[in-house]
Amino acid sequence: MAAPGPAEARPVRAGDARDPETRADAWLELSVEADLEAVEAVSEILARYASGGTTVEPAFELVDEGLGARVDPARPAVVRGYVPARDRVASEAAAADAAEALGHLQTFGLRPIGELRTRLVHEEDWAEAWKAHFPVLRVGRHLVIRPTWRRHRRAPGDVVIAMDPGMAFGTGLHPTTRLCLASLESLAERGALAGARVLDVGCGSGILAIAALALGAAGAVGVDTDPIAIESTAVNARRNHVARRVRARVGSVPSGDPPFDVVLANLIAGVLVPLAPLLGDELRPGGTLLASGIFVDREADVSAAFEAAGLKIAGRAHEGDWVSLQAHRRH
Repeated sequence: MAAPGPAEARPVRAGDARDPETRADAWLELSVEADLEAVEAVSEILARYASGGTTVEPAFELVDEGLGARVDPARPAVVRGYVPARDRVASEAAAADAAEALGHLQTFGLRPIGELRTRLVHEEDWAEAWKAHFPVLRVGRHLVIRPTWRRHRRAPGDVVIAMDPGMAFGTGLHPTTRLCLASLESLAERGALAGARVLDVGCGSGILAIAALALGAAGAVGVDTDPIAIESTAVNARRNHVARRVRARVGSVPSGDPPFDVVLANLIAGVLVPLAPLLGDELRPGGTLLASGIFVDREADVSAAFEAAGLKIAGRAHEGDWVSLQAHRRH
């Protein structure tokens, strides 16, 4: 069974404050089907106009009698963004601007991008709609990402993380997140996470920081420019009983903290390249940077930026057209 896509949405007009059907909790949802090659670009565009946040929902099918999921990289993902709908004129203008910007992407010859669709949603409906898109997901040999509304029968050795993604990025379904989680598991198996201090740059839902703690890290700091992400990280940390070991705050790098053993940066190439020197400065000598969100045709740019910042590339993983890099700060 596949996740529902934008074909189910119908175009609507957002209301304004005088419209009795438009409440303070109303949002205009913008949704676009996009091939995995185009997901990064589509997400960047929607993020310009969607102050309520964006999400990426890869196509998947349920397996193991509905207890697990298998992502299908051959089918398009759905990128969604949310615009406050109390002001009809402003929300419709944002949707029109987003549609125009998406149209320009076609000139770059990317693989298919669908039409922008809109629908009016309210927060209580939105919260329930989320649940259809996120199954229990196993990543690597031990990590299990369990949405809080689903059950999971724990197997020996399972490290289960309970997540409620809310409006923040980071559910484990996107390849960039899965690549980071698998790299964290690999670090843990080598003993590199035991007692480590971790910085999660662009923490989103907090999934990576929480996974690092579950795998043996001593403490984690999460920074994100979106206050919604910070709230989501704090809530998920409490759900996983690690709230005392996670400090989440609005911001970016430099963090102002002493150097870390491990820095996590699940961002995009366009952000990783200019941030490379600052990410390197956050690491102690010999510390490890795990970077993801890199589309394959930008890998060389990111690698060059890391090397120029004194970071030695030590490992690479990929899933479909996405790449993650592991780098160490030179002594």
